[in-house]
Amino acid sequence: MDSISYTRVARVPWNKGKLTGQKPPLKLKEIWAIRVRLQLASVPRDLAMFNLAIDSKLRACDLTKLRVRDVCHGERVAPRATVLQQKTQRPVQFEVTEQTRDSVAAWIREAKLSAGDYLFPSRIHDSPHISTRQYSRLVHRWIGSIGLDDTAYGTHTMRRTKASLIYRRTKNLRAVQILLGHTKLESTVRYLGIEVDDALEMAEQTEV
Repeated sequence: MDSISYTRVARVPWNKGKLTGQKPPLKLKEIWAIRVRLQLASVPRDLAMFNLAIDSKLRACDLTKLRVRDVCHGERVAPRATVLQQKTQRPVQFEVTEQTRDSVAAWIREAKLSAGDYLFPSRIHDSPHISTRQYSRLVHRWIGSIGLDDTAYGTHTMRRTKASLIYRRTKNLRAVQILLGHTKLESTVRYLGIEVDDALEMAEQTEV
């Protein structure tokens, strides 16, 4: 009987050379640095998407599927919006700050979008709206534009940023839970990683 030889194929781990784990939120100075770069580059879609991602705290799958009518009342961008989350099938409300309203309105005018259109249409004919993968690439581009290591950040950076800032200022975990649309408080605690951060902060402030 002939013997059969097998060649062992070395498999490279998917996360080799990559930073894994929770993606850190952006700091205020980093948010403004990215905004300024997007403004100077005159890319109204990216500026609107960046601002809305920070304000809405939506998952990538929900942000990319927003329609104009989701954030507009008539021809005016509303100060608040409510969307149904794809993951939980529960509605979540978010605020739209003035600068975000201005940038979104400018993008709608630029792209000549109507109420039923996707807010961020895809340039690829096979997809009606920008994909989560395209959005992820944009996030990495934004991060890298200000000199940060973009491999340490991701789309959850955008979702986590404002929630983390709100928690740091108010310590109101229940409010952050509502804003993120989490069904369980424990999910918010794990998502923000606040148990570890708070423990370290208390340790730093305690002298022995």
